[in-house]
Amino acid sequence: MHADFLPSPALWAAVEPLLPAVPSGLGQRGRPRACDRQMFFAMYYILCTGCKWKALPRCLGAASTVHDRFQEWTRAGVFKQLWTSGLVQLQAEGRLDWDWQCLDACQTKAPLGGEAVGPNPTDRGKGGVKRHVLTEAQGLPIGVAVTGANVHEVTQVQAVLGSMPVLPPPAEGDFAPGFCADKGYDAEAIRRLLARWGYRVHILGRGEEADKCRTPHYRARRWVVERTHAWFHRFRRLLIRWEKKVANYEAFLHLDCANTIWRHSLLFFG
Repeated sequence: MHADFLPSPALWAAVEPLLPAVPSGLGQRGRPRACDRQMFFAMYYILCTGCKWKALPRCLGAASTVHDRFQEWTRAGVFKQLWTSGLVQLQAEGRLDWDWQCLDACQTKAPLGGEAVGPNPTDRGKGGVKRHVLTEAQGLPIGVAVTGANVHEVTQVQAVLGSMPVLPPPAEGDFAPGFCADKGYDAEAIRRLLARWGYRVHILGRGEEADKCRTPHYRARRWVVERTHAWFHRFRRLLIRWEKKVANYEAFLHLDCANTIWRHSLLFFG
């Protein structure tokens, strides 16, 4: 099995304490309960490759067993807790950059339909999903929301802000964190909402951004969230949504968020 399709030791070490306790008596009769570590590796393999559950290599476990364990852990909120624990650790160490936050949405196909799926206006009305992601200044995901592809971005700003597992530290003096978004978020109601959250609003269209970039010492910032979406698309289970249940899709999304936190924090901070 190629190492790129398996989670890092740090990710497994982080998720192991979060796994729900096995009910008393379960596995004492019949077949022994499958190893949690093997099940987690199989789920990560599905996330990376995007393969069908039934196409899972047998060395990683029976597809039905892995899927049942995935559903069990999804109901228990394991993957969201894993993402949250990574953010909490970085927050405690002062390694989250709250100077700027960036928000953007990305549409992907959802050919099987299901919950939180809508007609994609850019794909001839075919079923699609929209992933709304908020990052801190380095591109680490700190807020996510999932809607149908036909839902406008401006309607989800409050939901994305409310999804943040950790909040920025209180502002000191006149300092206020910046908030970057593209022209699609340019609405007076959004500006008022962001002002109530204490942000300096920085919403420019692509043409305006290009003009600003020609200003000496100007630093473009919105690209970090676009890069984060590109990171997500390296994991083929998120490139096309095959989950009918939105909770299952969000579980894979939270697992990828956690992987981004635990993996890229090592790249950023050594």
